Amino acid sequence: MATPSEKMAESLEILRTLQDENGKAVIKAEELSRTHKERLIANGFIQKVIKGWFITSRPESPEGDTTSWYTSFWKFMCAYCPSRFEDNWCLSPDQSLQLHAGNKTVPKQLLVRSPKARNKVTSLIFNTSIFDIRANLPANSEIYSMDGLNIFSLESGLVACGSDFYTRHSTDARTCLAMVKDGSGLLSKLLEGGHSVIAGRLVGAFRNIGNDTIANEILRTMKSAGYDVRELDPFADKLSILLSNRESSPYVNRIRIMWSKMRQSVIDNFPKACELPANVDIYLKQVEDIYSEDAYHSLSIEGYRVTPELIERVRTGIWNPDENKTDIEQKNAMAARGYYLSFLEVKKSIKSILSGENAGIIVEEDLSKWYQELFSPSVTAGILKASDLAGYRNGPVYIKDSLHSPPNHEAVRDSMPALFELLKEESEASVRVVLGHFILVYIHPYFDGNGRIARFLMNAMLASGGYPWLIIPVDKRIEYMEALETGSIHEDISMFTKFIAASMKDE
Repeated sequence: MATPSEKMAESLEILRTLQDENGKAVIKAEELSRTHKERLIANGFIQKVIKGWFITSRPESPEGDTTSWYTSFWKFMCAYCPSRFEDNWCLSPDQSLQLHAGNKTVPKQLLVRSPKARNKVTSLIFNTSIFDIRANLPANSEIYSMDGLNIFSLESGLVACGSDFYTRHSTDARTCLAMVKDGSGLLSKLLEGGHSVIAGRLVGAFRNIGNDTIANEILRTMKSAGYDVRELDPFADKLSILLSNRESSPYVNRIRIMWSKMRQSVIDNFPKACELPANVDIYLKQVEDIYSEDAYHSLSIEGYRVTPELIERVRTGIWNPDENKTDIEQKNAMAARGYYLSFLEVKKSIKSILSGENAGIIVEEDLSKWYQELFSPSVTAGILKASDLAGYRNGPVYIKDSLHSPPNHEAVRDSMPALFELLKEESEASVRVVLGHFILVYIHPYFDGNGRIARFLMNAMLASGGYPWLIIPVDKRIEYMEALETGSIHEDISMFTKFIAASMKDE
């Protein structure tokens, strides 16, 4: 007779065949026998979403942990919607445009169109839901498949969305507009439907992002066809930003728009920059003096269990994995050692910044060194492969309990250079401090270490404004993470700005 462990292993082997390369699976009830299903549920390997549907989960996750659901949300929709509506469905115009713009934030309610819909809300876990709307679909040529999701094509979505999309999702709207290469695709739909009001809105929207060519083309063509088009800027924020439609990645324009939208809020809520310190050595000595406290808090925020004693052993060189088995057995020790090596590189960068060099240029040149040193002890110990130090991630990454989905790994290659350019161009140190940290976490360029690298970046930018080194205390972790989440989901940076500013006063 099979032992309980053997039975569990059998069920896990069945589950493994249903998972993708990232270990995720969306499971219909009939794909598992009742015995396997009950066994996997009881041990925390799968969780129920709605009747007949499950997703993989982590047994060690505490009750109420949303991470498994948020990271599986879009994969679930790719399986659930075709199962319910066959191929006769697509997401709403607004949601379609958000996805075109690279915004994969998990919505509280997803709107799905289908002729087979029942105008019904289906409740899902963690206060999310689907609202299926009975409506005709656009022509097949106007439906675009994105990672298994049926969405409106870019041009069809811009014609079908309402005016409130430009006020509620202004960053997504501007990003989508900047993706339009010419006006022909829009004009065919505007002329076919006689959409003079929508045409006027689009003319004003393109004018807002500095694309007078497409704006004039729409206006001229519609008027030549006999339509009375009245130009109207639909953006309530009246932000003035010039965007290029030559940029292939929506993420680059998205990041530039967010920077422009958030910039003034940072300036309004952050202390004014100081003069650079006259004595660079004294500044660096002050940084060195608070290293142990900084390492303790920064590592603890990330969940590492480190002690002041371990940090001191690492700093003074007493840390010796060859003779101390406790050191080599502890992942925490590797993190502490890596943090110290990375800290030394950050100090070198700060020295260059305090000598008057452009902070953005220095960080662009040195960030990879910080990251490599952060994880080099884990490579030496055999915990990580040497290839893990090669650079940016090559797969998806998720943030625990966050509705924000970082850009896919291909987009990281476009997004990071955009961040460096913004840092180099920015004249206000306070903006470099707050938005440098925020945007790096938003991009999440690495599989691990993003929070530590972001705080190093923040402190390098603080130095560029003559501000002292700042420690984010671990007992403020929840407030810190909530402020970052508010910026990512609602594009409101004031909470994070005020948090950093208040932390400076508490020092």
